[in-house]
Amino acid sequence: MRSLITTLVVAAVILILLGLFLKALKWLLILGLIALVASFVLGAVKGRRPSR
Repeated sequence: MRSLITTLVVAAVILILLGLFLKALKWLLILGLIALVASFVLGAVKGRRPSR
């Protein structure tokens, strides 16, 4: 599960950087921010669950 969250964070950072470099494609920035927020939420939800 940790690798999935790490992959989401890396993808989000790449999309954010691409969105910043290519200002014409602002939707990349928006998608990157959404992916970053989703990865933080996933990490928080999975982190609060007791591990078996």
